[in-house]
Amino acid sequence: MNKKAAANFFIPTSQKKSEPIKWRILGTSLVIGKFTPENHTQTLSEKDRKVAAFDLDSTLIKTKSGNTFPRSATDWQWWDSIVPGRLRELSSDGFQVVVFSNQKKISIQKEIKAGSGDSKSLAIFKEKLTAMMTELQVPISVYAATTNAEYRKPRLGMWKEFQDDYDLDVAGVDMKESFFVGDAAGRPGDHSAADLGFASNADLKFSTPEEFFLGQPSGQPSGQLNGVFNPKSYIETNVKETSVKFARKHPLELVIFCGSPGSGKSTYYWNNLEPLGYERVNQDILKTRPKCLKVAREHLEAKKSVAVDNTNANIETREYWIALAKELSVPIRCVYFFSTPELCRHNNAVRASNRELNPELRASLPGIAFGDFGRRFQEPTLAEGFEDIIPVKFQFQGDEAARKLWGQFWI
Repeated sequence: MNKKAAANFFIPTSQKKSEPIKWRILGTSLVIGKFTPENHTQTLSEKDRKVAAFDLDSTLIKTKSGNTFPRSATDWQWWDSIVPGRLRELSSDGFQVVVFSNQKKISIQKEIKAGSGDSKSLAIFKEKLTAMMTELQVPISVYAATTNAEYRKPRLGMWKEFQDDYDLDVAGVDMKESFFVGDAAGRPGDHSAADLGFASNADLKFSTPEEFFLGQPSGQPSGQLNGVFNPKSYIETNVKETSVKFARKHPLELVIFCGSPGSGKSTYYWNNLEPLGYERVNQDILKTRPKCLKVAREHLEAKKSVAVDNTNANIETREYWIALAKELSVPIRCVYFFSTPELCRHNNAVRASNRELNPELRASLPGIAFGDFGRRFQEPTLAEGFEDIIPVKFQFQGDEAARKLWGQFWI
């Protein structure tokens, strides 16, 4: 124990100065820092419900070096010279100023909880944010999500934790006045639309840094995203479309699905083919293609129609099923699920994150699963031997609560 710490130990608690910055770690997934300037007092009755929320990197600060990632704790500067003054104005106007940042490069080691100290990446982050908040000298909090998807933008884990910390989950947020500013807006050149999605999920007004601090246009027509799937727009656009209704053509037939993971194949089976008595063959359950072929053969020989709920991405894979149908003299049909990769990734994320939308309790698929399908995919044709090909465009089905969940940004 150093002399300063030893001297502080013997000072009565009532006489000790409170630390201006309080840090805490939530599990191994969220870093939270709260800065309160000296001599600043705020009672609950004075607490405003207006929230001024910001992303961190490329919104409030940027690197001095010009690197994408900082070289050290001192490798930072304000995004623009106007930023600190604007934040002080917001604080003076009664806003709760808060930062929500994805920081995947921070390593929160399990040993931290045992008192062994911060990892290097966490220590650098805390030093940098301490310098930033100390320079500002206004009450401000920072929430930094590391690896857990629950907390990373566009998901609302950080927003919910902030509301709980400030009792805003009870008092409520002044949504008319509150807003979020971030650079990840789905524009050409943006690395993602995580900030725009986060604001949309939280029902916060959204601006880019250029719009908010500099008064410049966003550089993007309102509501248009650069290659980013917008679930709310998808629901609104497709709400009036009628889903293709499957109809049996023969007393006994083999139906194979063709479509990406997350394209809605299993849901289509349960809604359309299971009620008609089709047996389901699924490789996620049976594990291997030979096992799937064996089970399908047994059902067909027992005079039970079969639906093959697999991706069946290319001609080579589909030939196994066409050969089986020919051998047993059974008509074979194809249901083709044509969904964009972005929609399928969204379905995968929302399904894995919400048990009520995941009756089969499927785990989240890695990104490689979608890339692999895309590389192998060959669109099915009648020339392969199918009697017909039924195209199916994904359409969300569910009650209002499910629609609200599905309509959020998850990736």
